Amino acid sequence: MSASAPVCDFGRPAVDARLPGVDGTSHSIFEQAGGKGLVVAFICNHCPYVNAVIARIVRDATELKAHGVGFVAISANDAEAYPEDSFDNMTVFARRNALAFPYLYDEDQAIAKAYGAVCTPDFFGFNKDMKLQYRGRLDASRKEIGPADLRRDLYEAMVMVALFGKGPAEQQPSIGCAIKWKTPASQL
Repeated sequence: MSASAPVCDFGRPAVDARLPGVDGTSHSIFEQAGGKGLVVAFICNHCPYVNAVIARIVRDATELKAHGVGFVAISANDAEAYPEDSFDNMTVFARRNALAFPYLYDEDQAIAKAYGAVCTPDFFGFNKDMKLQYRGRLDASRKEIGPADLRRDLYEAMVMVALFGKGPAEQQPSIGCAIKWKTPASQL
């Protein structure tokens, strides 16, 4: 089932946490920030929307480093109901796709809830003060890889954030698979 992220809540503060990474160590979200900002991306291993653009995500994360923008990805899907999103499979996914940034596991889904993440991929772009300036799509790709000349929405927005501290007023929401939330015991 696909879901669409809401529009940017400009100025909303980022939330920090220390989460386990696929590299075997835990990482603070804030420690991933560059001097000019940070992208927090909610992704997962099995989502066709993520799989269609993962190479572009890696490209943009790598190129944003040159602009002083850090990048971190978080998986929050219920791995019990969706075993393909397990921590072990996250490790395989990271290696297979040569992720150039920490890929963290939000097992209890607290961070995804704190950010208000709704889909994979879901991108949150923060300025150097860790205030939200971008909540939009990577580009116009969907379940299929779009043409090579697609406008790079996330990249262009975060370069703007790095230069001016503010994101674009017009943003297109990210669309992807709904995050697979755990069912509380009270609802069983």
